[in-house]
Amino acid sequence: MTGGRKDGRARLTPPAGESPIIVLVRPQMARNIGTTARAMANGGLFHLRIVAPRDGWPQADAYPSASGADAILDAAQVFDTVAEAVADCHRVMATCPRPRHVVVPVRTARAAAEDLREIAARNLRSAVLFGPERAGLENEDMACADTLVRYPLNPEHMSLNLAQAVMILAYEWWTAAETTPPRALMTNETRVATKGELEGFLNRLVAELDATGFLDNLEKRPGMVRNLRHWFQRGEVTEQELRTLHGVVTELSRGRMRRGRPDKDDPAAPWQVSGSKGP
Repeated sequence: MTGGRKDGRARLTPPAGESPIIVLVRPQMARNIGTTARAMANGGLFHLRIVAPRDGWPQADAYPSASGADAILDAAQVFDTVAEAVADCHRVMATCPRPRHVVVPVRTARAAAEDLREIAARNLRSAVLFGPERAGLENEDMACADTLVRYPLNPEHMSLNLAQAVMILAYEWWTAAETTPPRALMTNETRVATKGELEGFLNRLVAELDATGFLDNLEKRPGMVRNLRHWFQRGEVTEQELRTLHGVVTELSRGRMRRGRPDKDDPAAPWQVSGSKGP
């Protein structure tokens, strides 16, 4: 389910094997069906079933809000009842904000996605029910499900529109198998400098600072050198950044030798800040 076309429609094809079916129960607005398809495409879901849509199906108004996920809308299936929509499924989950008077397994969206991955790996068919915009699923709808899904959101405001609810589950489904490292440093065409390269720069920097007299205070010198080392060691400095810093030190050294070193006691020297020592 990747790529796109110049006409704005994404080249979406059903993934191999089984993947969860999103079932919209009595959806009321065409644009909500369209935004649901968009959310599904983002999360790598393709199969959409619609139960008793208020305004019938297909609906032309759904396509603009699908943002190119037209293939999902084209392939959507329509059913009269929830029971008919899930008749060929082995497992059925239902989103429900406040389950009452039932004894049934409950999952967060993340746990549900993990279960759905495990179900798909066994080549079993699963479906997730999403209720109509205003009232959500009715008890009769949830009676077709074996597991309920609740999103642990702010209890003072847990209002989601239909596409948002689908997007949360689609995101968790996708990331359950996503291998992208959760943290990374973008280095583009350079690389992270080795400790040896960093040490070479730091030795040169300290030598130049000694030459300028910046480290003349023997009592403070060890701490000042330590602070400089900690500053550069704290992050992942890249090889390109080190080359730039070497260039900076080279030009500063050349400038000092070319122009001569100003009197370090000159109050007009730009580095003379209260409490500091030397250039």
